[in-house]
Amino acid sequence: MVESKAAAVQELRARFAAGRTRPAEWRAAQLRGVLRMATEMEAEICDALHADLGKPKTEAHVHEISLVKSSCLFALKNLKKWMKPQKVPAKLMNFPSTARITPEPLGVVLVISAWNYPILLSLDPIIGAIAAGNTVALKPSEVAPATSSLLAELLPRFVDGTCIKVIEGGVEETTALLNHKWDKIFYTGNSRVGRIVMALAAKHLTPVALELGGKCPVVVDSNVDLHIAAKRIAAGKWGCNNGQACIAPDFIITTQTLAPKLVESLKKVLDKFYGKDPLLSADLSRVVNVDHFNRLKGLMDEEMVSDKIVFGGQRDEQQLKIAPTIFLDVPLDSAIMKEEIFGPLLPIITVRANSLSDSENFTSFFTHKKPLLPIITVDKIHESFGLINSMAKPLAAYLFTRNNELQDQFEGAISAGGMLFNDTSIHLTNPYLPFGGVGESGTGAYHGKFSFDAFSHRKAVMNRGFIGEARARYPPYSATKLEILKGVLEGKLGDMIQAILGFPRGK
Repeated sequence: MVESKAAAVQELRARFAAGRTRPAEWRAAQLRGVLRMATEMEAEICDALHADLGKPKTEAHVHEISLVKSSCLFALKNLKKWMKPQKVPAKLMNFPSTARITPEPLGVVLVISAWNYPILLSLDPIIGAIAAGNTVALKPSEVAPATSSLLAELLPRFVDGTCIKVIEGGVEETTALLNHKWDKIFYTGNSRVGRIVMALAAKHLTPVALELGGKCPVVVDSNVDLHIAAKRIAAGKWGCNNGQACIAPDFIITTQTLAPKLVESLKKVLDKFYGKDPLLSADLSRVVNVDHFNRLKGLMDEEMVSDKIVFGGQRDEQQLKIAPTIFLDVPLDSAIMKEEIFGPLLPIITVRANSLSDSENFTSFFTHKKPLLPIITVDKIHESFGLINSMAKPLAAYLFTRNNELQDQFEGAISAGGMLFNDTSIHLTNPYLPFGGVGESGTGAYHGKFSFDAFSHRKAVMNRGFIGEARARYPPYSATKLEILKGVLEGKLGDMIQAILGFPRGK
């Protein structure tokens, strides 16, 4: 197995060295191949996603297949423009010269994808890598075996299999791949594995893009259209793979007065979406496997939160299904508030008057430096920003409000990979926005041209003629030369002319 992987990597490197992937025609042909695969094999893709995750056909199409197709079309439309060198100004001190930035492919890249959106998170990075002119090895997630097997079967039928390879396997195979030298590694998954990827990449000084996750907060102000807010929160949480999404809302912060109304609105929306018994709904994805089911069950059953459930809580281990579940006022030191949930559980935290209004007090609560109350108590909702900032930086942060001033405060105060006002999750569909994390939620970004840039090196190129020699730049140095060079570096035209025309040699 290791030998075959070594041979695959060797072939990818040989193909890149031979220049096979550099022509625009080759890149466009591969993008069209991915587009044809997503179009012609939609039924097979939907079947695989249902087998792995119980993903409804609508979610499979809207959240995975259609986004892959959109990425291909966007790259095909803009490919030649992206590949074209960009002219930049040349400084007078370099006269005569021209300057440009030339994008070039990094080389042989490894894409390690995740199980929750196994088609999108495999093919979207590959689209960028292909457009940039690289050879690619894709390692799909073994946690989604049906999709992994399908990708291994389909991709070679639609793209150049000598330059784009699918390598299946588990932890052992992934570790073996990471021990090879790559020109870039693109990993989507959790921060624990992200640290391992980065450590192994460091051996070869390989650049890494890490698309991770985190606890994505939703702040709900009291002046919103509550029914629309509830629908959009529910769609971003349970309508995105039943919460198994890196940008799914992880917890809500709202006022103590609004919380019961928000809960009631969410209940009505969820009843309409999934019926009175959501475990029977064909529109709700299942939990991916037993391990993740047991992890989520442990979060629900923790003594300090089990009595905080105000809606849902049903579960079926045989089907690996957990109903949409809402908690109200869970303690901040509970497990559900300390780790990314990645499932259908949604805690709501309320804010009320008095104390705990700064991030230092929030931080001290999490580090147990002081005995503080488990319910956040602040005067105004913007003061709850301290709680968000006391946690690791999230991949996405959401705010529902009609208050433009509050939006500005939120945007200025909260550091997150992305931010969306008055909706959830849909910012990733805009190809003109970068998608990526910051801090614990990841490094690097992609989508649209950002995908092309993620797999490209921006090479600085300057071209000079053979006139315009400046004696002052060459030894032997003198005080006169130094004065002229100082003037040149400061952009003084007279000194530049004197440097080019020459001057009496200094002593």
